[in-house]
Amino acid sequence: MNVYDQAHGLAQAIRSSQEFIQYDALKKQVDENPQLAEMVKEVQAKQFEMQAKQMMGEQMDQDIMSQAQQLYSIMMRDPLAMQFMEAQMRFSLMMNDVYKIIGEAVGIGDMADMLK
Repeated sequence: MNVYDQAHGLAQAIRSSQEFIQYDALKKQVDENPQLAEMVKEVQAKQFEMQAKQMMGEQMDQDIMSQAQQLYSIMMRDPLAMQFMEAQMRFSLMMNDVYKIIGEAVGIGDMADMLK
């Protein structure tokens, strides 16, 4: 059993999963709407910024949190944006589970935590 062949098989299984198929289809729809795509990008950037600060043990800046919440609530008024964010969450959860399974199998703990 070749590890690289298995990795390619896992990649194919991920691409064939309902979580990825739905995420990918909705991402393409979002990308067709430049205004919505920009809003999604802004929300994701704010989320990333907050996660980075949290990982570094920094205090959460109320301004950043407020901006992220405001952007998120505006974006959630759009049904496509809401569907996309939900699909992205389901895909992310699946990928975190995969990282965890691999990490446990090789005895390095939770790979998802290592990748954060």
